[in-house]
Amino acid sequence: MSTAFPLPTNISPTTVANTASLLRIVAFGLISGAAIASRLFAVINFESIIHEFDPWFNYRATRVLAAKGFYEFWNWFDPTAWYPLGRVVGGTVYPGLMATSGVIYNFLHYFNLPVDIRNICVLLAPGFSALTAWATYMFTAEMKDPSAGLLAAAFIGIVPGYISRSVAGSYDNEAIAIFLLMITFYLWIKALKLGSALFGALAAIFYFYMVAAWGGYAFITNMIPVHALVLLIMGRFSGRLYVAYCSWYAIGTLSSMQVPFVGFQPVRTSEHMGALGVFGLLQIVAFASLVRSHVSSKQFQNLLAISVVTMGVLGAGAFVVMTYKGWIAPWTGRFYSLWDTGYAKKYIPIIASVSEHQPTAWPSFFMDLQLLIFLFPAGVVMCFRELRDEHVFVIIYAVVASYFAGVMVRLMLTLTPVVCVSAAVALSTLLDTYVEAREPDVPEERTEANGNSVADGKKTKKAGAATAGSQAGSSAAAAASSTISDFVSATKSNANSRQKGIWGADARLVIILNAIGMLVFFVFHCTWVTSNAYSSPSVVLASTNPDGSQHIIDDYREAYYWLRQNTPQDAVVMSWWDYGYQIAGMADRVTLVDNNTWNNTHIATVGKAMSSPEEVAYPILRKHDVDYILVIFGGLLGYSGDDINKFLWMVRIAQGVWPDEIQEPNYFTPQGEYRVDDRASETMRNSLMYKMSYYRFSELYGGGNAVDRVRNQQIPKVGPTLDYLEEAFTTENWIVRIYKVRKEDSLGRDLKTANAFAQGKKRKRGKPVSRRRAIV
Repeated sequence: MSTAFPLPTNISPTTVANTASLLRIVAFGLISGAAIASRLFAVINFESIIHEFDPWFNYRATRVLAAKGFYEFWNWFDPTAWYPLGRVVGGTVYPGLMATSGVIYNFLHYFNLPVDIRNICVLLAPGFSALTAWATYMFTAEMKDPSAGLLAAAFIGIVPGYISRSVAGSYDNEAIAIFLLMITFYLWIKALKLGSALFGALAAIFYFYMVAAWGGYAFITNMIPVHALVLLIMGRFSGRLYVAYCSWYAIGTLSSMQVPFVGFQPVRTSEHMGALGVFGLLQIVAFASLVRSHVSSKQFQNLLAISVVTMGVLGAGAFVVMTYKGWIAPWTGRFYSLWDTGYAKKYIPIIASVSEHQPTAWPSFFMDLQLLIFLFPAGVVMCFRELRDEHVFVIIYAVVASYFAGVMVRLMLTLTPVVCVSAAVALSTLLDTYVEAREPDVPEERTEANGNSVADGKKTKKAGAATAGSQAGSSAAAAASSTISDFVSATKSNANSRQKGIWGADARLVIILNAIGMLVFFVFHCTWVTSNAYSSPSVVLASTNPDGSQHIIDDYREAYYWLRQNTPQDAVVMSWWDYGYQIAGMADRVTLVDNNTWNNTHIATVGKAMSSPEEVAYPILRKHDVDYILVIFGGLLGYSGDDINKFLWMVRIAQGVWPDEIQEPNYFTPQGEYRVDDRASETMRNSLMYKMSYYRFSELYGGGNAVDRVRNQQIPKVGPTLDYLEEAFTTENWIVRIYKVRKEDSLGRDLKTANAFAQGKKRKRGKPVSRRRAIV
């Protein structure tokens, strides 16, 4: 075992190894503690609560699993989702996350530890972050050494690029997926290095766990085959590669097909054909190697050429025929959107409407990775120095993940692990070079043929000069010849005696202190980004009072609680799909659409209702038995994530189904501006979304100028009126507004006429106009 400083000779190598192992265990314990603690800001600053949107469905499904068992969860049909269609949850969900929480819940209750399922869900991601750090340590140790592994574990423990998806309360599939990603890659590298079917089978088991947990398993499905293919192209086929890949692919594919949501996709979709193709190619190469050992070289070359051409043509033809016949599904729109960033906006606007599907801005790389983004290329370059099989994998991983992280914000998550690994390799190499305290040995004096004593390069040069001076009385040609000869001899002696290295404590100390300083700044950056940017639950907003104290804006939960307490159990609530899971999870009410987004026509129907005038939207609402409509409005507080800012996506999605009725240009001004003031287009002002957002908004300003603080536009003093809806509830800060859909008129009149008649009769009697006020 190499050490930076010499150790006493009376210490045995076993003691040194045991001490190093103990220090690594202590260091890893501290890293795990830091990884978990850095993800608890949300719980400390707010409370133990589920964040965002998708986690609310995962939490609701986990409650069903914990309360009724896995069998009931597997066969659960949810009639409250996608009304009136419903949803077969067991066949449309990746169950790995829920199953993991369910196992932990039952394990704790077996030992009489009454931990609530909600707290398990909230703290699952921080707990798995420690396991991710361990898996990254093991993976990096295979690349270089345990020291680099500890650095990589520390990096991934606190890096914002991973914390953004694993804070306490972020109960999403990614909470466990990154651990499964790294442990699968580690086991694949181990299987490849050892040619072990055992490690290949273990990699397949964790791959199956990954398939059951996250749709991003396709990244592993294609990364490992690409690695195997590149090794084949580099001429590195071996029995180790054959055993590792075949054991992983055979067991992993059969296992993954046991997940109902996946089914036969591994053998019937284009995204999985690459893995199958590499598997077949390996069989051909292995067969060719076997034949080569039994026939002559010339016969083998002829046989190989004929076999490769024949099998290649047959394989390509079979793939084309099966794709044409529909036996193999073509590439999906999500796949095309990764290669053409404008594809989704043109053809699948519902994908493009998701903020995390947008291309990544350059500042996001620095915010999520900071120092590591500069060390990352250096680590990749260092992998080229040795270029073992595992280094080839890191290089491929770095290139592929860098591209995908650039085209989609969400895929920054898959880039972060390889950045941490590469940065750790680079920084560990730097520290190995500059921490080493070895000094050069002083060379012994030696005597040259001319009698001069030479100790080092400088003395040799002086000796050469003295010799040239003593020969000044000789002829000029002889003096020049002697001088040149002595100079060349001195130069060679200097080059042979010089030792390469970083000598001197001052030079090493400057570099080491700079490295430590950068690491300290990295820790401060990660802590600040985590506590301020990634630890705020979307259902609870926070602002700062003038005195610096925190002000909590709890409008979301206020609205959901009102729905839960003041509406019938079977009331149908329509909202944009973003809020479907939250309404079902917190309000426990029936929803038309939610974040599953499996039915584009159903979502387009909601978009059409929102973007149409009241009289057009009302038949749609009644046809779908809608009782209440929920909209998000941020114009009063300046909350930019409201439905007016999302409204154009509703229009685009509806236009994709009803292009003759809904047209996006109609919602812009003649100058092409998207406005909500008195210059807004007539189609915009008449839309149901506009009316629900700005209904009674001008009353807040007491006759003054009402200003939308998100769009910085002045709203007309005479606001919109509603004939088919009535305001049911508006939260304290006007962020959530709920409207009740009126029933048909008992006399058969349309509600607009009936409402005008009722108001006229009241004015005729001299009574004041009755208007239901919002409960605030």
